[in-house]
Amino acid sequence: MRLALAMISCAMPAMAQDFLLDQPIDCTLDQDCYIQNFVDHDPTEGASDFLCGALVYDTHKGTDFALHSLADMEAGVDVLASAAGTVRGTRNDMRDVYYTPDLASEINGRDCGNGVVIAHGDGWETQYCHLKEGSIVVQSGDQVQAGDTLGQVGLSGRTQFPHVHLSVRRGGIPVDPFDPDGAIACGSPSETTLWRDDITAPQGGLISIGFADGIPDYDDVKAGTAAATTLSPNAPIVLWAFAFGARPGDVIQIAFDGPDGPLFQTDDVLDRQQALVMRAGGLNVPDTGWLQGTYSGTVRHLRDGTLLDQQRAEITLP
Repeated sequence: MRLALAMISCAMPAMAQDFLLDQPIDCTLDQDCYIQNFVDHDPTEGASDFLCGALVYDTHKGTDFALHSLADMEAGVDVLASAAGTVRGTRNDMRDVYYTPDLASEINGRDCGNGVVIAHGDGWETQYCHLKEGSIVVQSGDQVQAGDTLGQVGLSGRTQFPHVHLSVRRGGIPVDPFDPDGAIACGSPSETTLWRDDITAPQGGLISIGFADGIPDYDDVKAGTAAATTLSPNAPIVLWAFAFGARPGDVIQIAFDGPDGPLFQTDDVLDRQQALVMRAGGLNVPDTGWLQGTYSGTVRHLRDGTLLDQQRAEITLP
């Protein structure tokens, strides 16, 4: 279950006579993908998204539609044209790898990684970044329609997570599709957006949770391989959570029950802003071992006492 603490509903888009966008990724938001970053609206060295929130970093010029894990990326998720137009350019030969500073010379300013640029007329243009190496199926001069496949989500260029970065420009100037006229004031609803259909804009939440027999490696969590499929009667039980958009004071509440009732609960108060964060809690195995049966866990992400997001997981000890 996902609850949005702050969101904008695109109920009645303005500029409808000019230009509208469809979602640029073939997934269901808040189920198997999520929005990690928005456009930066702060002209200073700080950063603020269109809701005056923190899902952004300084000078970010697009919207990041992210996958939950590297495993999802490897399975293949299509990047889609958001509007009809003409392909102006592509790049398709950069490898998929988590960015580290030692790769700066290899990237050599090509931060977008593999990508596609589409011209839509009247000065509008969209750019799709970080696509999977070798996945792009269009070329310069091709005519595309909204929803046509351009390639697949990847990990190329300067990125730390699998996603497609959608940049929207008019006359070369970046435009935030959630707030193209700059009229939204810190969360106040606006009817001026470029989205054809409703897209909610959560300000943080849970990406995934799972059980394990110890605190999992962070790389395994990002890869999508950290969740155990069964429990052992002679190993610890740990419930972990992977969250995005964390702010100081947020609470990650982790709790799980066993066959006989409640076993564990902890409230972890976060002390800093983080784009991605992992937390875990659990118990060592008792002297008699764990009981057979079903163990169910719940993780809640709270902000200022309000439930921002919640997920549940179950696992069996045979």
